[in-house]
Amino acid sequence: MTSPTDSGEAANPKRYHHGNLVEALIAATVEIIEERGAEHVSVREAAKRAGVSPGAPFRHFRSKSALLTAVAEQAMNRLTEAVADAHSKVDSADPIVAFEAIGQGYLEWAISNPTHFQIISSRTLIDFDASDSLRDQNEAVRRKMIALLTQAQQQGRLAPDTDFDHLVLAARAFVYGLARMAIDGHFPEWHPSEPPSLAVRKTLRLFISQMTNPETQPHERPEVASGDR
Repeated sequence: MTSPTDSGEAANPKRYHHGNLVEALIAATVEIIEERGAEHVSVREAAKRAGVSPGAPFRHFRSKSALLTAVAEQAMNRLTEAVADAHSKVDSADPIVAFEAIGQGYLEWAISNPTHFQIISSRTLIDFDASDSLRDQNEAVRRKMIALLTQAQQQGRLAPDTDFDHLVLAARAFVYGLARMAIDGHFPEWHPSEPPSLAVRKTLRLFISQMTNPETQPHERPEVASGDR
């Protein structure tokens, strides 16, 4: 019988004491990316970091792409939680406020988790189409956004001929671009007067205000406080 030590799964008890090889490999991969960049990730290097034998990971991850896809799945789970948390803190009866909250949750998570954001964003590093969880969670957010826009249109907050698919695409591109600019350090050149965390919130608020009919706002929306981070 092969012992855990022979298989490599207990080679480093300090690293691997919890017995979850997949989580250990994902954590090791994130460390490699943060220290050296995604181009230096390999299944064998992740195994070495996790303290297991070189062959141990291949039962779960046959390639670098599969390993990075697992990192992306972890990122998507955390992003979904962040968006749900942001959504839970606003007035769910106001679809525009709820729609904005999805964007704010996305931005706050992305800026706080640049490594996971990098991996989940790059379709050249991961196999997005092969992952049910990535596709399902992404589609769930998209459908939620369309449902909120439909509700807003029924309230007269959006034009009757609004194309929801293109508006959702524009909103996604907008928050993605803001997050990318903040993470890549562009804000000192384009908006040096405020911290990026505050600037992205105000900029998203401006985008949301431009897509709605101000005459049908149900109530005055609060400004983003200067001390809000």
